[in-house]
Amino acid sequence: MEKSMFNFQLDEERCIQCGECALDCPAGVITMMDGLPRFNEEGGCFLCQHCLAVCPTGAVSILGKNPDESQALAGTFPDAAQMTALIKGRRSVRRYRDEEVAAGLIDELLDVAAYAPTGVNAQGVLFTVVKERTVMQALRLEVMERLGSLKKSGGLPDGFIGQYMGGAVTAWVEEGRDIIFRGAPHLLITSAPKASPCPSQDTLIALTTFQLLAHTHGLGTVWDGLFMMVLSLCPDLAGRLGIPEQHLPGYAMAFGWPAVEYHRTVQRGPALVNVVR
Repeated sequence: MEKSMFNFQLDEERCIQCGECALDCPAGVITMMDGLPRFNEEGGCFLCQHCLAVCPTGAVSILGKNPDESQALAGTFPDAAQMTALIKGRRSVRRYRDEEVAAGLIDELLDVAAYAPTGVNAQGVLFTVVKERTVMQALRLEVMERLGSLKKSGGLPDGFIGQYMGGAVTAWVEEGRDIIFRGAPHLLITSAPKASPCPSQDTLIALTTFQLLAHTHGLGTVWDGLFMMVLSLCPDLAGRLGIPEQHLPGYAMAFGWPAVEYHRTVQRGPALVNVVR
């Protein structure tokens, strides 16, 4: 990266010389000199923007970002009870209304989900999304046709994948039931470059972030392991959906407006815990 692209700037009038930016820099490229933070252009900046976020007065800018355009955090986080209710009350939704989610809301969810942490701050997660019901229906029909052909030709593997896929074909042909996508109007697949430090983990963290935010908007989601089975049987499908060949598809999630309402949490636990002594 060229030096100019780091674009570290300090507003000395705002700076209170607290040193927080230097103390919190995980790459150690900010040091205090004569009471002011100085940036080492030759260092290994992680592009994490911790320095911008930790400065109490908004004196630090990096990567051309204006700290005044960042959202202030004081008093904005959900409290512990609200977060607990969200985590415990979230359900996998398998019944959806025949109604699209507004494209603007989908974009908003994806823009926020892009804030999910990634290993070594790689920020390489690609969100491949089906936004339109007509496109989703075409994908649904294509998947069922492909699975039907595999079943007819004996191409389904032995074991649970073959059993699940064979059952999906039977349910679709005999009952019109879609157990792959559960009738959801939208699908989201996260992928990341295979060469990145931890592509699988990054994709799962991003989907989890999307999921929790989606439920705060009243949407329903379901982790679509059956579609991941489809991708394992039809690997060319990933490319047809626009997922780069050098990417690892991490997981898929179907989502939309739910046609079911849950009124209380389930009861689980206690957690399985191994305490290191």
